[in-house]
Amino acid sequence: MNILVINCGSSSLKFQLINSENETTIAKGICERIGITGSQLVYAASGKDKIVKVVPMKDHLLAAKMALSALTDPVNGVLESLDEIGAVGHRLVHGGEKFNQSVLITDDVIRATEACNELAPLHNPANLIGVNACLELMPKTPMVGVFDTAFHQTMPEKAYLYGIPYEYYQKYKVRRYGFHGTSHAYVSRHAAQYYQMKIDSSRSFEDLKIIVCHLGNGASVTAVQNGESIDTSMGLTPLEGLIMGTRSGDIDPAIIEFLSHKEKKTIEEITTILNKDSGVVGLQGGGSSDFRDITADYLDGKPEAVRAMKAYVYRIAKYVGAYTAAMNGVDIICFTAGIGENNDVVRNEVCEYLGFLGIAVDQEANGIRGEDVIISTKDSKVAVLSIPTDEELMIARDTKAIVSSF
Repeated sequence: MNILVINCGSSSLKFQLINSENETTIAKGICERIGITGSQLVYAASGKDKIVKVVPMKDHLLAAKMALSALTDPVNGVLESLDEIGAVGHRLVHGGEKFNQSVLITDDVIRATEACNELAPLHNPANLIGVNACLELMPKTPMVGVFDTAFHQTMPEKAYLYGIPYEYYQKYKVRRYGFHGTSHAYVSRHAAQYYQMKIDSSRSFEDLKIIVCHLGNGASVTAVQNGESIDTSMGLTPLEGLIMGTRSGDIDPAIIEFLSHKEKKTIEEITTILNKDSGVVGLQGGGSSDFRDITADYLDGKPEAVRAMKAYVYRIAKYVGAYTAAMNGVDIICFTAGIGENNDVVRNEVCEYLGFLGIAVDQEANGIRGEDVIISTKDSKVAVLSIPTDEELMIARDTKAIVSSF
């Protein structure tokens, strides 16, 4: 079965066509700057050169048409007809408490997802635009929704409740939800399989204690025990937790009121600053959130980069320590996503805090980027891995499983 995976953002539409039988990518692309001057389609069929088409795309419906047209193009396409697409899997960010697994998209599912829009106002509406566009263009093709928050619905109450009046949870469902769930689900299971193959074949996924560090411009850490998420660093929104590219992560909530008074700004304006002007960008006093730039400046000893890097790494190490305590031990610590898969400096700096766990880094292995690798030494008591994430493949797997059950 060919499965089309759609990840729709506010001004972009990423797509990937996957053969679900052998799990290979047939083609992929992105429609960028939708509704903005300079919109374009970037598309590549497997084994062929990338194609870039600059074309106005006023809305996501037109972008979806462009994506499907690229897949069926007589010259560069990979399909003769859209009928060759067996199902479409959509990334949906926030499912609240309504969804603890992927689901076949129906009118009821769309309405329930819309009810969660206030919990993810920048993401859910855009995701649903992609769903509706595909429903219009492919009305007979089954659609599946795969929620970022679903994997974390196994968290116990003690982990997801905040220390605020319980009535706010009862009335408004204010609680920790967590994000990057599709990535954490894929990487934790794949890390367990790699561990079985390379270290101990007797240990199953359900028997291992795993900490996954998803480190990209957005970043989160998740504790996985008995094959389930038991705690994660992001909360009601993706703002909580680690210091990120432009997000502050954990702060004293009183800072919001304090800055509001001092800077004569609204709560909304301060929240925007915490989301878009903070993190490593804010710690540097502005500049780049790209860790290739930050790492180069850090190695050159530039004070602003040193300040940002040290704070960034320290926060990750604190969460790893906390989740080790929460699980009463850890078997695997896994780095993933853009920074986690490719930045040997960040991995090494985090691991320097973890000597108490009996961890030592194999520096040669740590220099490997973008592939499955064990970066800890053979005598380390805890295995440290780098595993590339594949959220699209995870969405395709869930989509196949859901569609095949009907």
